[in-house]
Amino acid sequence: MSAILASLIPTFLIIATGWLCRATSFVSEQHWSGLERVTYVIFFPALIIDTLSRADLTSVPVLGVGGALIGAILTMAVLVLGLRPILERRLKIDGPSFTSIFQGATRWNTFVGLAVAGSLYGQRGIALIAVAIAAMVPLLNLLAFYVFIRFAGRPKQSPWDILRSFVTNPFIWSCAIGLLLNVLAPPLPKPLAAYIDVMGRAALAAGLMIVGAGLDIRRLARPGVPHLLTAGLKLVLMPVMAVAYAGLIGVEGNDLTVTIVAASVPSASAAFVLARQMGGNAGLMAEILTLQTVLALISMPLLISVFS
Repeated sequence: MSAILASLIPTFLIIATGWLCRATSFVSEQHWSGLERVTYVIFFPALIIDTLSRADLTSVPVLGVGGALIGAILTMAVLVLGLRPILERRLKIDGPSFTSIFQGATRWNTFVGLAVAGSLYGQRGIALIAVAIAAMVPLLNLLAFYVFIRFAGRPKQSPWDILRSFVTNPFIWSCAIGLLLNVLAPPLPKPLAAYIDVMGRAALAAGLMIVGAGLDIRRLARPGVPHLLTAGLKLVLMPVMAVAYAGLIGVEGNDLTVTIVAASVPSASAAFVLARQMGGNAGLMAEILTLQTVLALISMPLLISVFS
């Protein structure tokens, strides 16, 4: 419980700091745009490269944990896509808003996962989260790209344009680099490793402050069906699915606990940046992220205590 609170409370406070900076005009609009770009292209990839390159993947059940999380993601993606006609017809949810619901129900906050797993189980916990990164990040970005292209109302792209966008996505190439460094390369020289580590740590504050800057407190005070539906899918159903798949594969003990952590964390601050970049409903995405962060203070300890 204390490890989860120690990770989620600072997350919420950083979001609040971003909102305060935007609400008081302490940081101007053009500065937020620049910070978004730097975070998306440099800070987030550095975090992924740093985590994957240093993790001891030989000591953890890669196929078990990775398989359980991939199974949960694919099942959730099918479910949310199946809900699309109902959301459009009954609740008048447009395409850009649906992309925020989809991201909110499927993506995960790497920072919180690393912090909680590291606090609980040290280097083994971090190695297990690295497995989650390798399994989830490429798949989630592929699914998000499909949903944005299909529903965000952007001009139709050719297959080549789609492939190029996917390959050049910072989250994809950073996963590839991190895994290659882990498997093929000797440990990085200390100055270079320290450089990547510092750049990766910057992703936490920058990403969450950007989320806060896009937040509309008035709408968050009156959460609607999209907010509550997404919170239920991500914070409750996703970890239950992951536990079910983990049980089928034979994952247990501390490895199961970290699988629950990876599945039950709030959605990613990177989802907001991607919504801004790809034409989604960024305001709704910020509200979903903030509400999930608050609710996860309750849901994560309960899920871990019930299933671990």
